[in-house]
Amino acid sequence: MRFTKAHGLGNDFILLDDRAQALRELSALAQTLCDRRTGIGGDGVILVEPSGAAAARMRIINSDGSEAEMCGNGIRCFAKYVYDKGIVKKSTFCVETLAGIMEPTLETENGRAKTVTVGMGKPVLEREKIPVEGAGTCLNQKLIALGREFIFSTVLLGVPHTVVFTEELSEADVLKYGPAIETHPLFPRKTNVNFTTVLSGSAIRVRTWERGCGATLACGTGSSSAAVCCALAGFTGRDVTVHLPLGELFIRWAEDDTVFMTGPAAFVYEGEIDLSRFL
Repeated sequence: MRFTKAHGLGNDFILLDDRAQALRELSALAQTLCDRRTGIGGDGVILVEPSGAAAARMRIINSDGSEAEMCGNGIRCFAKYVYDKGIVKKSTFCVETLAGIMEPTLETENGRAKTVTVGMGKPVLEREKIPVEGAGTCLNQKLIALGREFIFSTVLLGVPHTVVFTEELSEADVLKYGPAIETHPLFPRKTNVNFTTVLSGSAIRVRTWERGCGATLACGTGSSSAAVCCALAGFTGRDVTVHLPLGELFIRWAEDDTVFMTGPAAFVYEGEIDLSRFL
């Protein structure tokens, strides 16, 4: 089967056209393909499937074999893939995900998608819907992880995201505290963790520990959630540039509460792999 390796600011994926829905054992498939030593390597596998409600359906299986509801960087890569491959002909179209219908809009150049803007939906703040233990909202709260106190907010934006407000953290700190917060008893379905530093009223820096993936170079839903939480805390306005290790995302939280994310997607290489044991 043909595959395409793509990334959104370093968050990398293996894209497969499974409109025939022939692939089976998707958890094992993702773990096999995402292995960076014995497979192709990636943070997840993204499948293109048929949809009765949209132009196409996106399924994303994390590198640990779990299925994610949505992925911001992933949907930009998905949108570029279906457009560049001619699966979808329009530059604005709908995509079915487990988090609902998303609508990417592509900026194109020479018949190829260059940047993608996606309406990420509206942030959900109620603890029981995210979910987070307790009642009400979960904004600017205290949490102890491995003996260290953090101030955090948690929202649901496709998937649950916890935004931890910090000064700059080292890579070692992200690797240390990320999994401890991800699996904290407050979060019954675990949580993504976004260590967020406010740079100005319109700029933040984010490092993400992703549920089911570990440390990643970028997270679209996480960057969007960080922008929302910073605005709610009064640290920034509703338009925010998110600085990530390999580039920037622009997040706009519109007055109707919809969050829009704009950023690049790129193909790395293409190839063919024997997936007969997963058919």
